[in-house]
Amino acid sequence: MRAYSESYLIDVVESQGKLFDFVAFSFPDKDTVDFISAYMKSETRKSIDESQAYVNTMDYKSLWAYFLKTDRYELKKGRALSGFIPDWIGEFYAYYQWFFAIPSAEIINKVPVDFLIKAYPGLHDLELELAVKKVGAL
Repeated sequence: MRAYSESYLIDVVESQGKLFDFVAFSFPDKDTVDFISAYMKSETRKSIDESQAYVNTMDYKSLWAYFLKTDRYELKKGRALSGFIPDWIGEFYAYYQWFFAIPSAEIINKVPVDFLIKAYPGLHDLELELAVKKVGAL
């Protein structure tokens, strides 16, 4: 059984990938890894896990505004991820959460961002479902 209706899947995967990409490229002096970790453990992401239609169908800009307001997150100084990695990590985590129906807050501990950064060269060219299956349910 999947985390929520498949009808939300494309929206969630796309908006989360774009959100991670947006943060990395809009804030080059901020820590993208910290943002990703905080977001995956956030109330905002929990709302997506719980299939709340209002949040599941947001575009990335609305999701960013909602996250800042709901979770009162402030970006930390640091280094931004570059290239296509942030978008891919966002999509991977969204699909992984849906596929295995594991709470997002647990995923970030089971599949850390640093692992995905290292695995990116070998996984990013695969179909998203295959990449998720290769990493497995851990």
